[in-house]
Amino acid sequence: MYHVYVLTLKNGDYYIGFASNYKGRLTEHKSGNVKSTRKFLPLKLVTVISFRDKNKALNFEKYLKTGSGIAFRKRHLI
Repeated sequence: MYHVYVLTLKNGDYYIGFASNYKGRLTEHKSGNVKSTRKFLPLKLVTVISFRDKNKALNFEKYLKTGSGIAFRKRHLI
């Protein structure tokens, strides 16, 4: 399975990520081992969406980072 996840950062922003093992990736985020989120600890997992197809997961992650994807996230995921 492949997962797209949404995190809430300390500054109120959101981080969108992709992982095949989201629990392990979340541990990396929370321990400060991810450069893009380490300055914004603590963080909180908001949503995880799972896919069987890697390309669909990657495309959904990319979509969530667009203007319409941000609107979708606000209405349906958080």
